[in-house]
Amino acid sequence: MDPEKDRPSSTHDSAHWTTNAGAPVWNNNNSLTVGAKGPILLEDYHLVEKIANFDRERIPERAVHARGASAKGYFEVTHDVTDLTCADFLREKGVQTPIIVRFSTVVHERGSPESLRDPRGFAVKFYTREGNFDMVGNNMPVFFVRDGIKFPDMVHAFKPNPKTNQQEKWRIMDFFSHVPESLHMFTFLLDDVGIPQDYRHMEGFGVNTFSLFNKAGDAHLVKFHWKPKCGVKCLLPEEAIKVGGTCHSHATKDLYDSIEAGEFPEWELLMQVMDPEQEDKLDFDPLDVTKTWPEDKFPLKPVGRMVLNKNIDNFFAENEQLAFCPAIVVPGIYYSDDKLLQTRIFSYPDAQRYRLGPNYLQLPVNAPRNAHHNNHHDGKMNFMHRNEEVNYFPSKFDPVQHADKYPMPKSVVKGIREKCVIEKENNFSQAGERYRSFAQDRKERFINMVVDFLSAPRVTDEIRKIWISNWSQADESLGKEVASRLKMSS
Repeated sequence: MDPEKDRPSSTHDSAHWTTNAGAPVWNNNNSLTVGAKGPILLEDYHLVEKIANFDRERIPERAVHARGASAKGYFEVTHDVTDLTCADFLREKGVQTPIIVRFSTVVHERGSPESLRDPRGFAVKFYTREGNFDMVGNNMPVFFVRDGIKFPDMVHAFKPNPKTNQQEKWRIMDFFSHVPESLHMFTFLLDDVGIPQDYRHMEGFGVNTFSLFNKAGDAHLVKFHWKPKCGVKCLLPEEAIKVGGTCHSHATKDLYDSIEAGEFPEWELLMQVMDPEQEDKLDFDPLDVTKTWPEDKFPLKPVGRMVLNKNIDNFFAENEQLAFCPAIVVPGIYYSDDKLLQTRIFSYPDAQRYRLGPNYLQLPVNAPRNAHHNNHHDGKMNFMHRNEEVNYFPSKFDPVQHADKYPMPKSVVKGIREKCVIEKENNFSQAGERYRSFAQDRKERFINMVVDFLSAPRVTDEIRKIWISNWSQADESLGKEVASRLKMSS
């Protein structure tokens, strides 16, 4: 045996994708679901392996959202929504729930400037009487990919070239030329909102679709929105360069200073609600995270307000060890069959257990504030004081019993095991609508950013033609303008 010749190496090319064990992968684009719209199956070994490997790529910095800032405060219910959900923290107007929020940039490393063009994370942890609820979102309402199996590839394309350790636009343009569903998200990333002025002046969105259940068990689909009381403000590219050259932590400083000065940032929580029977009446799949729900059909309903009135006491304990997970919900709120959400339910806690350890929910910033009891035992960094002799269930010696039953999804899941694209992709219409909603000066800035990315070294004419075709399908005039500036035919 020749160790140099036989050792695992990426240079031992295969003609097709394989698992780590060498098994052929015939579909690297779609997760295995029950039917075309059903939930993802845990038996999709390739998906689980791909996500699990991705979650363990970096230590101890987060793989994404590494650069962040946190603050504490409260959420107050301002409107009655008990007809939609039995969630205890939304039980009546005036109820206040302690919260902690973490804002972040997504792609760039922990020491990067906060003035770079990038989506921003917007995650809120509610410490409710029925356990924690993590609302994990971004400052943009849509996402680049609709299926979590593409997430590692997407992040790799945005991250630095593993050879040069530099973020390179040709890699981004190459990957997303194969992913037309991303077009809508690029109308946000390359728009003015791609560089928020700071964390106080940006919106937040749950992005994924969740389910709400009231006491009667009636179900509705929901999307969450955060609207800043002080309005949305962004930095133009030349302003961002100036700010970044002055202070790498300008947004963190602004958040901290405003709270110290008593100018407490505030957001209104609103939600869009959809009856399940409306799901098939749209020209797109409402569970597709690359789409928004039209507000004329699904108006924003006010729920409450969030006020940040206290800075964190220790950056490491309450920012670096702060961990969010969209799988952490409370009775009255549940998941939907949103394919990206289904993957995030596994990926987030898996990444946190790797980064912080299996007992990361015992850390004070992540632990629930209500009484809790289970038989989880030992493991790394376990500091739960236990003196009971019974650590199994059921037992005549343990008085702890099941909680009262609460509403859960009742839908029947039936279908063929298959990896497939959703039925109604509709990749271009919402991207075009958003572009046409811009004022002329905003259109000009957007086109300049598109041309800048497509003019990057190593972006080939073939890749440019694909992008021009995609932008043309979104808006014919946009495609022609981009082609003209690149001196190519549309």
